[in-house]
Amino acid sequence: MMQIATADRISGIEEYYFSRKLQEIERMRRDGHDVINLGIGSPDLAPSAATIGKLHEESAKPGNHGYQSYRGIPELRKAFAAWYGRFFRVQLDPDREILPLMGSKEGIVHISLAFVNPGDEVLIPNPGYPTYESATKLAGGVARHYELTEENGWLPDLRKLEGEGLEKVKIMWVNYPHMPTGTRASAGLFDSLVAFGAGHNILVCNDNPYSFILNDEPLSILNVGGSRATALELNSLSKSHNMAGWRIGMVAGHSDFINAILKVKSNMDSGMFRPLQLAAAEALASPESWYGTLNAVYRTRQEVAFGIMDIMGCRYDPGQTGMFVWGRIPGHYEYATELSDKLLHEAAVFITPGMVFGSRGEKYLRISLCSDVELLKTAKDRIMQLI
Repeated sequence: MMQIATADRISGIEEYYFSRKLQEIERMRRDGHDVINLGIGSPDLAPSAATIGKLHEESAKPGNHGYQSYRGIPELRKAFAAWYGRFFRVQLDPDREILPLMGSKEGIVHISLAFVNPGDEVLIPNPGYPTYESATKLAGGVARHYELTEENGWLPDLRKLEGEGLEKVKIMWVNYPHMPTGTRASAGLFDSLVAFGAGHNILVCNDNPYSFILNDEPLSILNVGGSRATALELNSLSKSHNMAGWRIGMVAGHSDFINAILKVKSNMDSGMFRPLQLAAAEALASPESWYGTLNAVYRTRQEVAFGIMDIMGCRYDPGQTGMFVWGRIPGHYEYATELSDKLLHEAAVFITPGMVFGSRGEKYLRISLCSDVELLKTAKDRIMQLI
C-alpha cells in the first residue's frame, strides 16, 4: 500500500487533550466506573424558551433550508450590533463591522489564516486556550508564548514584551475575562493593549466569550478610542446563552479586517442554517434578567466548587469570573496532573489539570461549573472520602 505523507502544517499539532481524556473516561465508564466529569465547560442548561421556540417555528418554514449569505443574515448582524450597544456601549455597523461565525473557535482559525504569513510570530498567553497555538501553526506562524503569573494578576507584562523585541509579531491573542484563571477585564487593561498594538503594528485579538458569566460589568476592547485600527473582538453565544452546540459566534472590528477574514470564511463554508441565525437573534434580545437568572445558578455552583478546592487544600481567588474555578494545588504535589489522576482513578472524578493551558498552569486545577449542584456535591463527597 502506498504511504501518503501528511502535510507539514499538522506536524507538532496534537489531538486536543479533552478528546483523549473523554475517550479514557468513556473506557472507565464501560468498565463500570461512574465517572463524574468536571472538566469541560459545556453548559448543561438550555437556551431560553423563546430561543428554542424561534428555532422550531423557523425550521418549519419551507423557504428556510437553502444556502445562506457568507456574511450572515441581516437580522443576526443587527442583533449582534444591538447587543453590543446595549451591554458593551460599543456602536458597530452591522453591515461592515460584524461577521457571524460558526462559533468563535472557527474565527480563531480564520483570523490566523487571514493575517499570518509563514514565519510571522504570534503572541499567545501561557496559560491560555490551546487553539490559539494550533491555529497559529496551521497558518505557518511561530507561536511565541508570553507568561501570565498569579503574582502579576494573570495580566500580560507589556514592557517585558517590548524589551524582548516585537519586529516579527503579527498578532497578539488576549482573552479577558480570562480562561482558565477567571481574571476580569478592565478598561485600563484594554487601553494598554490598544496602545501596545498601535505602537508596534500588532493586531490585538480579544477572545471574549465569558463576559457575562459571574461578571456584572461586560467590557469590550472595542470600547477604547482608536481600537478599530488595531483590534478585533470575538464573541459567542456558547456560554452567555447556553448555546455551545449551536455554534453561533461573531467577530467584530474594522471593515477592512472583516473583509480579509471573509475571504477565508467564504471558501470554508456555505453559510449557517437560517433558523439557527434567527433563533440566535432572538437569544441576543434576551432581557437583562436572563443573565441574572443564569448567574444565580452559577454562583450556587461556584460555592460548592470552592468547597471542593478547600477540601483539596487548593488556594483560589474568590473574585474570579467565568464558568470555572481555578486553584493552585497544595505544595506536596509537584504537578497538578498527579492530583488530577488520583481523583480520576481513585474517586472517579475528573478535574482538569492546568498544564492543558500551558506550562504556567502546571500547579493549578480547573473545575467546570457545568454540572448541577447535586452532582458537584456528590463529587465533593467522593473527594472528601479520598482526601
